[in-house]
Amino acid sequence: MKVGLVCPYTFDVPGGVQAHVRDLADALLRRGHDVSVLAPAADVPLPPYVVPAGRAVPVPFNGSVARMTFGPRSAARVRRWLREGDFDVLHLHEPTAPSLSLLACWAADGPIVGTFHAASQRSRMMSAAYGILQPALEKITARIAVSEDARDTLVRHLGGDAVLIPNGVSVRQFVGAQPLPGVRAGANEVLGFLGRVDEPRKGLVVLLRAFVRLADARPGLGLLVAGPGDLDAVDEEVPAALRHRVRTLGPVGEADKPGAYASADVFVAPNLGGESFGIVLLEAMAAGVPVLASDLEAFSAVLDGGRAGELFRTGDAEDLARVAAALLDNPVRQASLVAAGARVARRYDWDTVVRDVLAVYETVTEPGLHVRTHD
Repeated sequence: MKVGLVCPYTFDVPGGVQAHVRDLADALLRRGHDVSVLAPAADVPLPPYVVPAGRAVPVPFNGSVARMTFGPRSAARVRRWLREGDFDVLHLHEPTAPSLSLLACWAADGPIVGTFHAASQRSRMMSAAYGILQPALEKITARIAVSEDARDTLVRHLGGDAVLIPNGVSVRQFVGAQPLPGVRAGANEVLGFLGRVDEPRKGLVVLLRAFVRLADARPGLGLLVAGPGDLDAVDEEVPAALRHRVRTLGPVGEADKPGAYASADVFVAPNLGGESFGIVLLEAMAAGVPVLASDLEAFSAVLDGGRAGELFRTGDAEDLARVAAALLDNPVRQASLVAAGARVARRYDWDTVVRDVLAVYETVTEPGLHVRTHD
């Protein structure tokens, strides 16, 4: 099967949707399918199946800053890719975002699948844009949502429904992960964080405040922070005397990501909201690290309501510190969470998830029917 995947966000900056598209492409390729991915991208090395559609620009979207591309030049690139691809199925990710997926939806006809990732209780932009989006979205013949929150957002703002197929994790990439050399810097116990460090909803500030609360009583405690962005928050929230115990790695490539997780004794996801799933939770569990996360509905669902990971009150640094201390002091509980996390991660392995995606493709494809484009 020839599959065209469209990613709306730039492929040269890490993100959940980008990782989902990349891992789905890899899973489809392992099963012998012909895959092409269209995505914004700068002049950086890319997987051979990615077709760059130009540089992206930062756009405020869904409580964050997304890097997307739009406009006549991008539309022309989309149409050329569609014509040359002659795809059996076109799979658009986040088709409501003002980027390549929406452009492809406008330009194409035929078997089209849309995956909706975002979760938002209130989206004035999506509601206001419904009249513009509707003609394009009506051409999507099958809809997928990665979580119940994402499906609720879709139903609330756009109507219709979607089949629930969660994000996946490439378990083989993380199993047996070893700590990165030297990153623990002599710490006896380490809390870990991975995400955009200057994006408020990722909650790093909450974790930094909890670390300060814990630091005096736990002189061997270190904090490992990985991810792109400005680290001003570290200087603002952590006293100078403690800053040497915060190790920052900056952006982490796919090859080093498993080691970054494995370098921590407990992985912390202190996110404040706007999360529809929680791929970092699955990656940490696949790497064999116990997880401590804010009690967002999406995170609680991934962690089986606290059976596969500890939860703390969202945004509450004092509660985070309390639960983290209890977990660090309880190796039996840590081992229990590692075992439960491994079982959860296997349920979400891409080799399993891709079968469900292919089943959706089969419902929209017909022999001799291909994706068509119009000018």
